[in-house]
Amino acid sequence: MIYLDNSATTPIDPEVLDAMLPYLKEEYGNPSSRHYTLAKNAEKAVEDARLQVASLINAKPNEIIFTSGASESNNFIIKGIADYKKYYENAGNHIITSSVEHKSVLQTCKFLNGEVYENKEKAKASSRFVKLKTPVTPKVDRGFEVDFLNVNNYGQVEPDTFANSIKTNTILASFMWGNNEIGSLNDINRLSSIAKEKNILFHSDATQVLGKINIDIRNVDVDFLSFSAHKIYGPKGVGAAFMKRDSFLRPNITSLIHGGLQEDGFRAGTHAVHNIVGFGKACEIAKENMNEYIKHINNLEIEFKKMLTSKYPEVKFLGDENNHIPGVVGFILPNIINEMMIKSLKDDIAISSGSACGIDEPSYVIKAIGQGDLTSNFLRVSLSKLNTIEDLKL
Repeated sequence: MIYLDNSATTPIDPEVLDAMLPYLKEEYGNPSSRHYTLAKNAEKAVEDARLQVASLINAKPNEIIFTSGASESNNFIIKGIADYKKYYENAGNHIITSSVEHKSVLQTCKFLNGEVYENKEKAKASSRFVKLKTPVTPKVDRGFEVDFLNVNNYGQVEPDTFANSIKTNTILASFMWGNNEIGSLNDINRLSSIAKEKNILFHSDATQVLGKINIDIRNVDVDFLSFSAHKIYGPKGVGAAFMKRDSFLRPNITSLIHGGLQEDGFRAGTHAVHNIVGFGKACEIAKENMNEYIKHINNLEIEFKKMLTSKYPEVKFLGDENNHIPGVVGFILPNIINEMMIKSLKDDIAISSGSACGIDEPSYVIKAIGQGDLTSNFLRVSLSKLNTIEDLKL
């Protein structure tokens, strides 16, 4: 199969797998145990990986908190800030995000502002839910106000829109760095600067850009980032939250998972050492090969667009072509039904009609950028360092 759905997940790099295997076999110690060699080896492996992850974004190792992935990191950061600021510091209850965020941000914010979870809609979206008769969760007043900002035709948050939405009780802004469906990059430098001017904490879901663009966290006013290993040729089930040490809230964010004192007390639970080691190795490889990776992916993207345009002259590419994630191509084929095309290719080529978290729902991103009538014509191809020009001859 030719795999072109790398925004959903990537294949694991063989070097990453080799790094992980010892910690699934002979090096099985618990890093939270003490004194004996197996435990100390595991503890060192976790801290070495923390340094590798931090190095990719020029962070300090003690600014990296390991989690199960970006969805947990998003929940941890947004709920943790909200809980502390509202209930302990009494500083405000207003959060700003956008209408095109990943579901782990959107649903977390909807949880905080008490919006109803329509489980019956989930049942329509996936056969896995059809036989379940889960009641609709009642509206709960959790005391938070959330603004979901509209975006421009490229799926980006306009700085003026953000600035005009800030209130005296705003505590946090959360905007994705790069869009997972159409690839557009937000101007994180400008957006975070606006937040800092108003003394507001700033979080970005950086899942889709980690290892794909150069990030120097010392040169951008971001307090928190989220990301996963499986988007950069690492294992599933592990990710991290970046928490800037000089953020005024850093010591006081409320934990999402309570228990032991792992991860400085911010994330309880026994470390998945093999996954963490794999994440660290994936970050090390990404840093070493960044320039080569970007050049390769950009060349593939140029060729893919040429080939697609030649075969389908009516194709319409979405997103900001001059400011986007390398290799993420969202497009409209007016005369093609995406679901039918994906199924017809399912044994030969893997492509998608949007985020994997959408569970067959029409893309809300496409609706948000004014293409709502064409959601059934939307397709996404996301390229890999393992792809070749031959792979793109659809």
